[in-house]
Amino acid sequence: MSKKRMLSGITTTGQITLGNYIGALKNFVELQDQFEMFIFIANLHGITTSIKKEILQKNIKDMVTLYFACGLDPNKSVIFLQSDVLEHTQLSWIIQCHTTIGELSRMTQFKDKSNKVKATNGTEYIPTGILTYPTLMAADILLYDAKFVPVGKDQKQHIELTKNIAERMNNKYGSMFEVPQPYIPEVGAKIMDLQNPTKKMSKSATDIKSYISLLDDIGDVRKKIRSAVTDSENLIKFDPENKPGVSNLLTIYSVLTKKTIKECELFFENKDYKILKEEVINVVVPLLEKIQTNYNNLINSRNIDNWLDQGAQTAQKIAAKKMNKILNMMGLNYIKK
Repeated sequence: MSKKRMLSGITTTGQITLGNYIGALKNFVELQDQFEMFIFIANLHGITTSIKKEILQKNIKDMVTLYFACGLDPNKSVIFLQSDVLEHTQLSWIIQCHTTIGELSRMTQFKDKSNKVKATNGTEYIPTGILTYPTLMAADILLYDAKFVPVGKDQKQHIELTKNIAERMNNKYGSMFEVPQPYIPEVGAKIMDLQNPTKKMSKSATDIKSYISLLDDIGDVRKKIRSAVTDSENLIKFDPENKPGVSNLLTIYSVLTKKTIKECELFFENKDYKILKEEVINVVVPLLEKIQTNYNNLINSRNIDNWLDQGAQTAQKIAAKKMNKILNMMGLNYIKK
């Protein structure tokens, strides 16, 4: 029995955080034995907002290396750069022609990113890519007939749009696309900002104390966790609405120790926030030390380039075959190929 296909990627707008690891990378590593995994570095999504060439190049190399340093196996997963498979952009244009401005402008992330651009630049200048990138995201998924897409809860809207597009085009042209389903882990899908735990931990945050990068200095990691916002109650209980900071630390501890939230609450019963933070440090630091050791061993090796070439070749063969089918079904190939 063949494995069901799962696909995902991470944009290259900044460093990979502990939140990215818990919400995505950790799951990828665990799922690569159960699914046929396609994992790409979404460097085309990384240019929807302005970024310097040198920073983008460094982000891509760091991200690729961290994928492997975290445990992704090039012999189990197809790992590649998005820009190495030109069919992503070709299908994105076709999908864009099957969506409406209304659909795209209603996307929550479009509103959030547009407001951020306005606040940062003091201008109405909003890059078109911020509006249309969900069509590229849909193309990323539909090009490979992925059955499942592991996403955080804040990305579920994009999967719903992708499903709508797939169903719309299937109804118009025939059985063109697999309709994907979101894969959302029960715990740890969304790790929050350490300084403002009502917001998701973000690699693009301006306050460096608010997130933990996988490549952070270990001493800084300890300081960030010890300075994480909690509350004045000194009661360790999982209650995201009323105790977001404490709940966030509990979630990190729960996921990395593979204990249930209830087991964690019992473990921390009658203990204070200082102990909670030290225990979180005790599980986060060894993890990051292992990842950083792997990263340092890989960053200057030829293995990375070879593995990416291998992944791109596999992905491109599948993408080209799929794209030809789409062009035939739509009539863009006036002679069937």
